[in-house]
Amino acid sequence: MSVLKIKPEELKLGYAVKLPGSWMKHPFLSGNMIIETSQQLQIIRSLNLDYVLFYPDKSKKVAQPPELSDDEQASFNMAASEAQLKLQQEKMQRIEQAKANRRDIQKTEKAFAQSLIQVKALMAKINGRPLNAIEDAGSLIGAMADVLLGADSLILHLITSANKEQEGLYYHALNVATLSMMLAKNLKLDAADIKAVGMGALFHDIGKIKIPSQILRKTTPLSQPEENLLKMHTKYGVELVGLTDTFPLQAWPIIEQHHELIDGTGYPKGLKEAQIDKLARIVCVVNAFDNLCHPLDISKARSPHHALSYMYRSMKGKLPELEMRIMIKMMGVYPPGTIVMLSDQRIGIVMSVNSDNLLCPNVMVYDADVPRLEAPVLTLEPDKVGISKVLKIQSLPQQVAEYLNPRAQVSYHLQGKP
Repeated sequence: MSVLKIKPEELKLGYAVKLPGSWMKHPFLSGNMIIETSQQLQIIRSLNLDYVLFYPDKSKKVAQPPELSDDEQASFNMAASEAQLKLQQEKMQRIEQAKANRRDIQKTEKAFAQSLIQVKALMAKINGRPLNAIEDAGSLIGAMADVLLGADSLILHLITSANKEQEGLYYHALNVATLSMMLAKNLKLDAADIKAVGMGALFHDIGKIKIPSQILRKTTPLSQPEENLLKMHTKYGVELVGLTDTFPLQAWPIIEQHHELIDGTGYPKGLKEAQIDKLARIVCVVNAFDNLCHPLDISKARSPHHALSYMYRSMKGKLPELEMRIMIKMMGVYPPGTIVMLSDQRIGIVMSVNSDNLLCPNVMVYDADVPRLEAPVLTLEPDKVGISKVLKIQSLPQQVAEYLNPRAQVSYHLQGKP
């Protein structure tokens, strides 16, 4: 793609340009733009830039405006100055909102990290001190249920912490518990069932601590004996939670049945839909989703958007239909972790969605001129900046992929919105 340096006075309507220098030194939401109005042209010329980067291949032919008289030019200049001031004010409001979003993300990531520490601690106790483990888990799930049940609407945040390989079980457990409880609420289950779903989801894979790590971490296809051993984790899980009589009875079927499929091809018993416990069906759907986002072979990882699309397209008849449909609706059109192209051609990653307005998520935007830790996080507005399309992780240029880090652990944390 060709690019030229030209002087601002050489610009014309229809030119595709990039404004040099800091994002803060101009009033536009993006320094990459196609000049579409005479006001935009006048504002760029007033910025005292030495040059502008011009992209002929991206530009389009537009009829140029007629010459203005002196009086018309004076009126136009005044209107352009007012428009520039308004743009600058709107941009400053967005910057303040972006800073608030960034503080919110940091607060949420801190809360998630604390929950993850609790999960690691209680998992370590399950063998030697099972009663303590169940009590600790009950406290964690109770706090999560309070957030779920106490808010009129919910914000689902993406957590971009890198996943240490040996901690994958903890991230997965917390993820599945969070989304399963949210799905249970959307299915109109009562508080007791929501808490039971959370307990079962948190411990659904606990039996894997008895499976050799070389099998759990193997990225190539398992041999038949290895696969048979891996499938034993449901049995081992039931045995482990059975070490105490305080594990809720409603949650037991989740441990045993979260790999059952409604067509009878699942395991361990090949149950069909009517035979599968209603709480286990919820965790089955969420577990499938999280496994698609985090396969052992990371090159096969799907974004949350594409994972949901795959489930709907390719797992119909295997996953329970109602739970899958409500899950897709709950996560929104653009779930946290989805890579998107905005209407102004910028690329970003969805950081959070509000259950009241699923079409207007918060998006962290790639900007080569801004350090990643200071990247703008925009709240989208359909009449201003929206989403034009969803992108696949594999299609991103390397520098964009490294900046947005979409292959990081896709974990979620809930925040209540009174």
